[in-house]
Amino acid sequence: MRGLKTPLGAAAALSMAFLLFAVVLGPILWGDDAIEVDTMALAQGASAAHPMGTDGLGRDVLARTMVAARPSVGLALLATLITVAGGLLLGGLPAVLGRRAGRLLNGFIGLVVAFPGLLIALVLAVVLGSGGRPAAFAIGLAGVPAFARLTQTLAASVAGRDFVAAARVLGVGRTRMLVRHILPNIGEPLIVQATLGAGGALLAFAALSFLGLGVQAPDYDWGLLLNEGLNRVYVNPAAALAPGIAVVLAGLAFNVLGEYAAQVFGGRSPAARGAGGSARPVPGDALTVKDLRVSYGPAVPVKGVSFTVGAGERVSLVGESGSGKSLTALAASGLVEPPGVVAGSIEAGETAMVFQDPMTSLNPALRVGTQLAEVATAHERLARRAAGRRAVARLTDVHIAAAAKVARQYPHELSGGMRQRAMIAMGLMGTPRLIIADEPTTALDVTVQKQILDLLREVSDSTGAAILLISHDLAVVAQLCSRVLVMYAGVIVEDLTVERLVAGPAHPYTRALLASVPDMSADRSQPLATIPGRMPSPADPVAGCPFAPRCPRAGDRCLTAMPPFEDGVACWHPIKEVS
Repeated sequence: MRGLKTPLGAAAALSMAFLLFAVVLGPILWGDDAIEVDTMALAQGASAAHPMGTDGLGRDVLARTMVAARPSVGLALLATLITVAGGLLLGGLPAVLGRRAGRLLNGFIGLVVAFPGLLIALVLAVVLGSGGRPAAFAIGLAGVPAFARLTQTLAASVAGRDFVAAARVLGVGRTRMLVRHILPNIGEPLIVQATLGAGGALLAFAALSFLGLGVQAPDYDWGLLLNEGLNRVYVNPAAALAPGIAVVLAGLAFNVLGEYAAQVFGGRSPAARGAGGSARPVPGDALTVKDLRVSYGPAVPVKGVSFTVGAGERVSLVGESGSGKSLTALAASGLVEPPGVVAGSIEAGETAMVFQDPMTSLNPALRVGTQLAEVATAHERLARRAAGRRAVARLTDVHIAAAAKVARQYPHELSGGMRQRAMIAMGLMGTPRLIIADEPTTALDVTVQKQILDLLREVSDSTGAAILLISHDLAVVAQLCSRVLVMYAGVIVEDLTVERLVAGPAHPYTRALLASVPDMSADRSQPLATIPGRMPSPADPVAGCPFAPRCPRAGDRCLTAMPPFEDGVACWHPIKEVS
């Protein structure tokens, strides 16, 4: 509701009110006047009794224009519905059909899109015959190819995402993949396009009726009224003006609604995408997570995670690939996209995110300084020049030489270490209380890794921001953090200090992780230590401890009951001695 206070939101509300008033109340309020024949007032001009004049039978033109709103808008919406349904069907079929059939269908759609939509509508209107519904079908079918092409393009952009690949691994069929995983993720732009397309359908329908291919007498719509009015335009211009204004206003109303939908869906904050979770600043801890769950249908990669990160604290979340640590960080930042469902409580202050691969996080088509400045202009409403100066200052803060020159360069012109520094600088464009760094040193050599870790430590010390470091490299963790959260199969199994991690953790999984890290003193004649078995699938329910099938200390109780989280560890048989 807050968006309705903006000029665009207010215009959208007024447009919706106008359409609902005309469609719902028009025939009720003006129905009798629209059919009342007055032989004493045939084809009269505008007057007090008839503000827009009368037609050839003495019927009030304004009343007929208001009554015509229902068939005009209704048939335009029917055409839009046909366009959307047909476009989704044709646009989604290539993902369901085989490769050869999909290519043939794509080629057919590409061929049809080359022809103007209005020309196709005229041909179909002639073939289907005159009348309101045939014209609606003609306009709807004419819009199908363009909507199908948009659906194909959007679906292709989603098909390569990680959650789609995960669904394929889980054995999800093609049809279910399309309905459950692809279409929900492209629904927002399609809704916007459908809303905007309704205005075009209204204009096209009025054009067909004007040409005699749409609604036929004695029924009427705005297009037919416009045709009748133009025949007497030199006698009574208002008779043509009334339906013309109605068409323009209704078309503008649909366009405004479309623009508002684009603003609502496109500008929705990331925190709002995390359904079920809450994100609000708190005076104490930088981040508080309680019973966080993230699910993708039957798969639940994060299962009831709870932890806190104090103000200025540096905490690491470690675990094997697939343990849920990155997804936990995304949920804490409000960046989990549908069809992911987030439940639980997330209380956070202003958060900055440093992603694993800055080359894919930075827009390759925009200069580095422009991307940094966008943060300040969008979130703090700074003027462009002031935001640009702050971007240069932040690049300087992260020890980038010739920051002004770097701000004018594109991401591909920077080295990997400089791109990662630029990502950190982007996070500092505001005043974050928490910096979430997701594997920030994975793609960097060891020298640059140390520089980035030193930089994160310096940023934390100078700004007081807390750090949540996502990593699988325990050596990196020990250099930066004071506390470690160990995650396995979507749950936190141990919470311990770095000192305790080095001395000897209590959970067998944490010890197995440490043992699998090679060091200079390792016996080279022996094979590297590994953890046997594999992590359970997020879609498989686990009754007991998820690590039990791989744990040498597991007993019968471990396989049937989940251990409680007590004294910083969730284990029925914790290791108490220090190694």
